[in-house]
Amino acid sequence: MNRPGGWWGRKSTPAKVETYTRWSFHLIALIEFMVVCGPVIEHAASRSAALLLALTLVHSVGCAVTASRALDWLRGQRERPSRTLWLFGVVTAVVAVVALLVIEHGPGGKDGAGAAGAVFAIVTAFGTGVLALGVRGRRSVLLTVAGFALGAGTVSLLLGRPAVVALLVTLVVLAGGGFSAFTSLFSVWLLNAVYELDEARETRARLAVAEERLRFGRDLHDVMGRNLAVIALKSELAVQLAQRERPEAVTEMIEVQRLAHEAQREVREVVRGYREADLAGELAGAHGVLTAAGIDCTVTGPTGGLPAPVQSALGWVVREAATNVLRHGDARRCAMTLTVREGRVVLTVENDGVPQSGGSGRGSGLVGLRERLAEIGGTLRAGPVGDGSFLLTVDIPLPSHSGEAHPAVHTRLSVSEATP
Repeated sequence: MNRPGGWWGRKSTPAKVETYTRWSFHLIALIEFMVVCGPVIEHAASRSAALLLALTLVHSVGCAVTASRALDWLRGQRERPSRTLWLFGVVTAVVAVVALLVIEHGPGGKDGAGAAGAVFAIVTAFGTGVLALGVRGRRSVLLTVAGFALGAGTVSLLLGRPAVVALLVTLVVLAGGGFSAFTSLFSVWLLNAVYELDEARETRARLAVAEERLRFGRDLHDVMGRNLAVIALKSELAVQLAQRERPEAVTEMIEVQRLAHEAQREVREVVRGYREADLAGELAGAHGVLTAAGIDCTVTGPTGGLPAPVQSALGWVVREAATNVLRHGDARRCAMTLTVREGRVVLTVENDGVPQSGGSGRGSGLVGLRERLAEIGGTLRAGPVGDGSFLLTVDIPLPSHSGEAHPAVHTRLSVSEATP
């Protein structure tokens, strides 16, 4: 089953931002040509208009191609497109020079010169912004913008324009190109920041899993290390006594047997403590991990007064839900509701992030939860509902001797939660 929303809905948040950034640069290239069309068609002579529009169209296509390849390079998907950058820089310079020549010698009078001036300003600004994507470092960007500005002023002087006009041209190109370069680089910085945040979220989830594994390994080592060392020593002593036909060998082996049973009991206690999840503790843990992921969720219902096996099972549901949203979902909000009525406790978790792997609810994590819930007579249902939402429902009967659970105080926690 595909995620709702089609092509766009199946993308992760960083991929959406990258797609938006790429198409923004393509749209800017189209805007460049559309902005130039107005003054050129209205004021320039027919031959000059055709030449300026043709050159601007070539430059707009070059903007789109160069920006796309520069973004690939910045994302580490290809080598630096040096040849494309140089070619685009030459095209930008040629179009700018032709516009200055039209201003100086073209027909159409002041109106024609104004149209050519618009072409010059727009082409240099857009071209500088795109070329800034192909360099790294603040100094390189500043040199690129300053180089275009000085070049424009120098060409103006060579064409016989007064020094004041040449200075004005330099300042215009410096301001327009600097703003365009800043806008382009800010878009790339924002895209990289989104990817880094997504990687940090995944890293945090992996660290949480690794920390739990280390805790279990440490506890198991503390329990088994001493007992196994004593068992080994006792066994060696019993072997030596048996070789000498000493009756104390039986006593030592009895002690070994006792130590083995003791170690077995302690291991069961460690595993039981690892398997038993506290509901309140799991909610607090999910809050700490998922809040950092930017998922807004509200938890409503009693978190205490339930039998220990029920709390443990619900705690595991919360743990699995939090893990799955970090790995599979793209949720922005979640509602968790815990209700106790007629001798049953019902937990529902609903969010707007359907797992990218599908919404069948047949993952290995859910299978394990169903097996755990079956031991206490509980059931689990999970699947997509509505418009892009995912609902998980857990229904557990309360032990008959406990009656209906006491109506614990309903609390609302600002918790980041999720679904499988």
